[in-house]
Amino acid sequence: MLSLKALSVLDGRYSKAIESLTEIFSEYGLIRYRIHVETEWLKFLSTDLKLFEIDEAAISLIDAILENFDHKAASRVKEIESSTNHDVKAVEYYIKEQLEQVGLLSIREWVHFACTSDDINNTAYAMMVKDGRAVVLESLSLLIEKIEEKAKLYKALPMMSRTHGQPATPTTAGKEFINFAWRLDRERELIQNCSIQAKINGATGNYNAHYFVFPEIDWIAASERFLSHKLGLEPLIYTTQINPNAYLAYILHAMVRSAAVVVDFDRDMWGYISLGYFRQMLKKGETGSSTMPHKVNPIDFENSEGNMGVAISLMEHLAVKLQKSRFQRDLSDSTVLRSLGSLFGYYLIGLKSALRGLGKIAIDEKRLEEDLDANPELLAEPFQTAMRVYGEENPYERLKELTRGRRIGKDELEKFVNGLQKIPEPFKERMRTLTPAGYTGLAETLVDTYFKKKGQP
Repeated sequence: MLSLKALSVLDGRYSKAIESLTEIFSEYGLIRYRIHVETEWLKFLSTDLKLFEIDEAAISLIDAILENFDHKAASRVKEIESSTNHDVKAVEYYIKEQLEQVGLLSIREWVHFACTSDDINNTAYAMMVKDGRAVVLESLSLLIEKIEEKAKLYKALPMMSRTHGQPATPTTAGKEFINFAWRLDRERELIQNCSIQAKINGATGNYNAHYFVFPEIDWIAASERFLSHKLGLEPLIYTTQINPNAYLAYILHAMVRSAAVVVDFDRDMWGYISLGYFRQMLKKGETGSSTMPHKVNPIDFENSEGNMGVAISLMEHLAVKLQKSRFQRDLSDSTVLRSLGSLFGYYLIGLKSALRGLGKIAIDEKRLEEDLDANPELLAEPFQTAMRVYGEENPYERLKELTRGRRIGKDELEKFVNGLQKIPEPFKERMRTLTPAGYTGLAETLVDTYFKKKGQP
């Protein structure tokens, strides 16, 4: 049951929607990632750099510190932190405590060797982002897939466009869906392919302590091996005490753009529902309005838009702020990084809400047909284009006089076509038989082209 006293909707009303993120971005998750980095570094010092000797049994005992980590263990780390008043130091002391309990007291002081806190923190956050990215990409990919399904289903269904909210050149419903699929797919690819970077190079990024005690070791190469081979991250070697977070800004800016596309999609769907182009499927027991029982509100698209707006605000702030630090280090980044889970949470809610809304709609073909039939003036565009080709005088101006600011009928258009002097009769017949529903250009072909480029039938 959700907490009625939760300060954040992420921990209250929307907690179920973001369950997949809680193990990653929670305080528990952060502690676990820190322990992962610390224990892998401890093993690396022995197995790769040969600074001390441990056998396979000892390695298994070190691995067990992470494998056996649970909420009780996390509580113990927080208990230590209450004394140290330092979160990373508390993790170090916890690992030393665990080593002592299994008889590995001799390697105790190799824990956190030559590391500054941000060596552990930035690497932990990098692993956190890597896992969190996988979660949101799953929902983003599903949204794209569902939009693509609608595009295929409605690729040949004529629909009147609206530019500036006014009747405009016809399209197909499927082509309008594919526009959003293409935009989202581009951002998904950028989010997916961005390498995630980390550093483990000491207090000001120069390997000072490392080099002082072991000058014979190539510490630059060693840190690159550790980060890339052991943790699957891209190594950074040019830093201050902290990670400059360029990778995070890159991912977040791509997420901002994808969120903006989702908001655009939400608003268009909201608009098409209000026009009657889409019907919403009813759910037994739901209420649309406390006073107007007839209403079926597009609440899912509205929820998506609102939550994506919050996500965008957080993402924009973090993307810019986390690339700034006073001199070699200040702690303003540390408190801001703790909001990573919030922005991923709002972003995920936005995706899931849009998906839910998309799953509730069905197109009203009759309503689309009515709007097309009611606006024959849409043919002013192809007619004046044909008049230009065949040398008719003042084509744009003549059609403007005929159609601007008023509704005309099919008979008026046919009379206009009959009065043209230079267009050949066979082409005039094409003009007479053209309808707004038949004037969709290559909309259907564009949908097919999208899927061909993706290697889909």
